[in-house]
Amino acid sequence: MDLNGNCIIAADRQTVWDALNNAEVLQASIPGCTELTGNVEDGFEAVVTQKVGPVKATFKGSVTLTDIVEAESYRLNGAGKGGPAGFAKGGAAIRLEDVEGGTNLMYEVEAKIGGKLAQLGSRVVHGVAVKLAGQFFENFEKIVAPPKEAVDEVEEENPEKGWIGKLLDWIKKLTRKN
Repeated sequence: MDLNGNCIIAADRQTVWDALNNAEVLQASIPGCTELTGNVEDGFEAVVTQKVGPVKATFKGSVTLTDIVEAESYRLNGAGKGGPAGFAKGGAAIRLEDVEGGTNLMYEVEAKIGGKLAQLGSRVVHGVAVKLAGQFFENFEKIVAPPKEAVDEVEEENPEKGWIGKLLDWIKKLTRKN
C-alpha cells in the first residue's frame, strides 16, 4: 500500500521539525496511541490501538529515523505486530519546505500488512490509512499551530511558565479531552 500527500501547517519549519521529533507531541497526534517512548537517536517504541473494519487490535512496534537532514527531511522505518490481527511494516519519507503562511509537510508512505488485516482488502485498509493520516495531521496542527484562542487560554492559566511548559500543559489537557 502506498500513500502520499501533504499538509500546510501554520508554523515555521523549525517549530514543525522540533514537533516531529518530540515523543509527547507525536503521541498526542497519533490516533489511538497510548504510549510512545524514545528519541530520534535511538528510535521510538509505540503502542497503538486501532480498528480497521471489523478488526480491532493493539499494535506494538518500533520506529527508527534515518537519512536525517536537520529541519528538512528524514525517513521513518517501522514495524508493528498486532497479534492475530496481523502486522504492518514499512517506511515513510518526510520532507519540509517553507511556504507562504507556514510549512509544507510532505510525506510518501509505503507499507506492507499481513494477517487478518491483509484479508480485509486493500480498499478498506487504504481508506482507513487515509482517514488516520488526516486525523494525525489535524491533531498535529492543533498542537504545533493552535488557534489563537487556545494560546490565549493557556497563557491565562499558566502565566509563570515558559512557552514549552505551557505547550506541554496544553497538550496534556487536549489529550484528556479526547
